[in-house]
Amino acid sequence: MTAEYSAHHLQVLEGLEAVRKRPGMYIGSTDSRGLMHCLWEIIDNSVDEALGGHGSRIDIVLHADGSVEVRDRARGIPVDIEPRTGLSGVEVVFTKLHAGGKFGGGSYAASGGLHGVGASVVNALSERLDVEVDRGGKTWAMSFHRGEPGVFANGSPDSAFTPFEDRSELRVAGRAAKGVTGTRIRYWADRQIFTKDAAFNLQELEQRARQTAFLVPGLEIVIRDERPASTADTGAPVETSYRFDGGISEFTEFLAPDAAVTDTWRLTGSGTFTETVPVLQATGAMIPTEVERECHVDIAVRWGTGYETVSRSFVNIIATPKGGTHQQGFEQALMKVLRTQIEQNARRLKVGNDKLEKDDILAGLTTVLTVRLAEPQFEGQTKEVLGTPAVRQIVSNVVTRELTARFTSAKRDDKAQTSLLLDKVVSEMKARISARTHKETQRRKNALESSSLPAKLADCRSSDVAESELFIVEGDSALGTAKLARNSEYQALLPIRGKILNVQKASISDMLSNAECAAIIQVIGAGSGRSFDLDTARYGKIILMSDADVDGAHIRTLLLTLFFRYMRPLIEDGRVFAAVPPLHRVVVMNPGSKPNETIYTYSEQELHGLLAKLNKAGKRWQEPIQRYKGLGEMDADQLATTTMDRAGRTLRRVRMTDAEAAASVFELLMGNDVAPRKEFIIDSSDRLGRERIDA
Repeated sequence: MTAEYSAHHLQVLEGLEAVRKRPGMYIGSTDSRGLMHCLWEIIDNSVDEALGGHGSRIDIVLHADGSVEVRDRARGIPVDIEPRTGLSGVEVVFTKLHAGGKFGGGSYAASGGLHGVGASVVNALSERLDVEVDRGGKTWAMSFHRGEPGVFANGSPDSAFTPFEDRSELRVAGRAAKGVTGTRIRYWADRQIFTKDAAFNLQELEQRARQTAFLVPGLEIVIRDERPASTADTGAPVETSYRFDGGISEFTEFLAPDAAVTDTWRLTGSGTFTETVPVLQATGAMIPTEVERECHVDIAVRWGTGYETVSRSFVNIIATPKGGTHQQGFEQALMKVLRTQIEQNARRLKVGNDKLEKDDILAGLTTVLTVRLAEPQFEGQTKEVLGTPAVRQIVSNVVTRELTARFTSAKRDDKAQTSLLLDKVVSEMKARISARTHKETQRRKNALESSSLPAKLADCRSSDVAESELFIVEGDSALGTAKLARNSEYQALLPIRGKILNVQKASISDMLSNAECAAIIQVIGAGSGRSFDLDTARYGKIILMSDADVDGAHIRTLLLTLFFRYMRPLIEDGRVFAAVPPLHRVVVMNPGSKPNETIYTYSEQELHGLLAKLNKAGKRWQEPIQRYKGLGEMDADQLATTTMDRAGRTLRRVRMTDAEAAASVFELLMGNDVAPRKEFIIDSSDRLGRERIDA
């Protein structure tokens, strides 16, 4: 560092140097997330072509050497000379920032690419990039090394590279069939830029490819994974194809996590607005010009029986996970219409003076919101928030008009569904108010207050939430043993009677009126559903302690369903555990006066391994080996040693790395729809051997 600061200390980064110096500005990060962002910059260019009606298939290949290739059958990147730079269209697209066909030149009515930096940024951050374009009966080709055009000695990114000196050459690599056009781009990400562990995430790629196929009906996206990790099991590449002709209605049904209250409604319309934008003239000057824009709105909405909200919003098929003006307009109109309808039906719905809130309306809502317009304004290159102000009012007007028409429709089906929806929204409002009241009365009482907790709760003495543990115990017989085995300073016990209510099928009111479910919610003391407050939970660990048999597993599943649906933050925070009681007790007999040794095993496989080991060592054991059929068979010392004492127990933490995947499994196994569950059981039956059944 020096105190001197003058003009010679300033640096000017030319062209793609800025991208390599500050990659995070363009792709967000240099880990796997940034690597995936680069890939989608290339794919989105092909999707924009499909959106304009050019090409109906995109192939994505993850090659074994770490490179990735994207192929389409669209119009192909222009290969003629761009007059201002004197370079071919291919070189302009891949080497010049803020260059492309999406600045209002008429090539694209609506596109995801806006800033003209996507392909050039990917090129700058690639060790090697090869592009081939089929156009005009020829195949044109060009290669780049970290953004610089030139020639490689062979097909490897490590081969000798010779940059062009005088002028670049877009070479003719072959002939293309008559009428065939398209682009193929293959690149190797630069490991000087990206972290060592950065890798393409197949699951994320498939998820977004599926999403894009929903948003562009008729477009087929094929993903082929040739990497060694994927081909290890079968020896063949993994290939997945996505194509959906139902559009966002089909997308909404796919996303919905619960049973339907209404059908999927489509709210469509458009509006115009004017904005002043700089327009590039033929002379190269930018002239502020007032232009009229058209915004097309297409929304699919569906309410279900649950309380979760699943919302996806898109602008020109680009996801906007953090919302923006289109999301604001949608929610604003939703509130306005439903408040008006509830006021008009106040007597029938018995709402009194209660006020409807946004969460009451969004509960159980699954929606896909899409808008299409030319040159939308986003916040940054990652395009997570839409900023165009006029879109808010256009979306609001469309939603207000379409929803009001649905509520005032004379059709019998519309009347029945809108009536059910109003009943649901009002019940959500009443449930929110009653849950808030319930939570406020169930706070942990201090020593001077009388406790309203269930009588069957054996509470702990400690008030330190981080240290305290709640064991939910199956049955009163296990409770008696557990009371003697626990450390009453920090371990609380709550017995439940048999199998609790399956809350995946039941309504909120049925769940709250169920004695066992209500007792669990009351004891934990943090409320339920949308009003759940993790900070007020009375225990640091919730441990499910059921028998090690089929019934015990079923009870544990029912309890997990309750926690997943109504107390999910406990799982997300890692506070829910399953106890692991032993299956067998083996007493190893030692010779002489040496005391016998007790060993516990937790599976049939572990038991057979232990017995083989003892046999080999010439040791004997007491017969018959004790097989625990329930927690009540253990004495207090055994239960404490194996299952409850922190020094020797094993706990399984219940994790939820993918909430959507977990939700679909819960719905499959515990939901109302019997047919998929039956199909799952039949398909999985061949994986279950007789020896695995505890009978």
